Amino acid sequence: MHLDSDQFDDLEMEEAFQTGTGERLEFKSVGIDIGSSTSHLMFSRLVLLRRGKDFFSGYTVVEREILYRSPVILTPFISQNSLVDSSCLKDFIRRGYEEAGLAPDQIDTGAVITTGEAAKKENTAAIINLLAEDAGKFVCAAAGPNLEAVLAAHGSGAVKHSLKHKEETHETILNVDIGGGTSKIALVRGGRIVETCAVNVGSRLIAWDRDGIITRIEEAGARVAASLGLKIGIGQKLHPDEGEVLAEKLSDLLFEILLQKPLSVLAESLMITPESTYRGPVDMVVYSGGVAEFIYGEEEQGFGDLGPWIGKAIQKRQRTWRVAMGLPAERIRATVIGASQYTVQVSGNTIFLSDPHLLPLHNLPVVKLPPFPNPVTCGEVAASIGRSFQVLDIKEGEGNAAIAVTWDQDPDYLRLREFAEGIRTALPRSLAAGIPIVLIFDNDVGKISGHVLAERGVRRVVAIDNINIGELSYVDIGQQLSTANAVPVTVKSLIFR
Repeated sequence: MHLDSDQFDDLEMEEAFQTGTGERLEFKSVGIDIGSSTSHLMFSRLVLLRRGKDFFSGYTVVEREILYRSPVILTPFISQNSLVDSSCLKDFIRRGYEEAGLAPDQIDTGAVITTGEAAKKENTAAIINLLAEDAGKFVCAAAGPNLEAVLAAHGSGAVKHSLKHKEETHETILNVDIGGGTSKIALVRGGRIVETCAVNVGSRLIAWDRDGIITRIEEAGARVAASLGLKIGIGQKLHPDEGEVLAEKLSDLLFEILLQKPLSVLAESLMITPESTYRGPVDMVVYSGGVAEFIYGEEEQGFGDLGPWIGKAIQKRQRTWRVAMGLPAERIRATVIGASQYTVQVSGNTIFLSDPHLLPLHNLPVVKLPPFPNPVTCGEVAASIGRSFQVLDIKEGEGNAAIAVTWDQDPDYLRLREFAEGIRTALPRSLAAGIPIVLIFDNDVGKISGHVLAERGVRRVVAIDNINIGELSYVDIGQQLSTANAVPVTVKSLIFR
């Protein structure tokens, strides 16, 4: 079954046009993906309609059109210190604008996603400087392995496809994103990412030049080669038989995870995250990332790495695995095509601000919690926050985030006290560091929850309500309106094809 996400947009689009008030926005967006191995960008045209049935000025994306796709390049690094070569990257982005026939001032918004080596702190300044003039337009996210898995599952169409099966709880999809240095795995069910994990299995753990001379050996690649008794080194020539054996072993290690086997010592040593805890049926697997081009037979040319051999090894294993293989909407380009920042809402008037000077806040990543069991408990709140932070690679106490809460039960004191204790339990380092606790409710419980948190000793709180917000979003919260006990909120959502 083909998972092209466009085929699932028709009903959403029809509904949006029916409920729209006729207020239409059209703008151009760019999605820039800078990874450990490859980089590329896409320009898109987005059309949004105001949702007339709602009581806030929110918009729904009803059309997505790709205007230009850049070539995929090997990410340029300054080899001696593993820093992104910002000059080369800037030239690449400039050429993308020129080939698309667009000027920077024609782009209204966008998203820059950095992963792997490119996401490391020492590279952050160089990448931000690239976009200094347009920084206010862009959502910038440094993705760790868990967030990479989430982005890939959305970009490949696996999450969208699983929405068809919301009522069929047995439908489970694995999205396996195989890149140059790592493989990221996302377990998807009913439109939600249930679990993620990542392992050091990738096509460029060992790489060579056009003469077959090895120019790169990652630590994980050296470890796998040593386990096979292969003696390889920089400056040596890799024999095709050696490349094939390495690819077979890397595929075996990946399938230990996919088949839910007890992990070997080598596989355990290559895990970047804790291993998956899921032990149940899988109905479909979808592959994305650069190696997916070879798995699905869309690419045959080699790029000086193990990609073609790993692709063939996975094809072979897939034929004996009794799990359907879906076709992704995107393979190597399974990433964002931009961002929408025109969903401007105004909070309800039952908000809580421990100090008005805490606002404004800009570009806070949104941690959206699933609905709590009824009645809510302290332990479930704390566990839910912990799981959600982990999936988005947010380290508690090292930065701010907005926690989006679906509140669908009575807001009585006992429940809100359990909720407040869950917040205290989950965020000890944030509280100790004086980082404001930012809560966004979909119901009108902001004020009362803020008071209960203050009563429990949480002194820096921003609790707003009546805001609809989705996953993979960022928010700006403005200063309190002088005419009302409310605040303006701009929701900037990552957009996929």
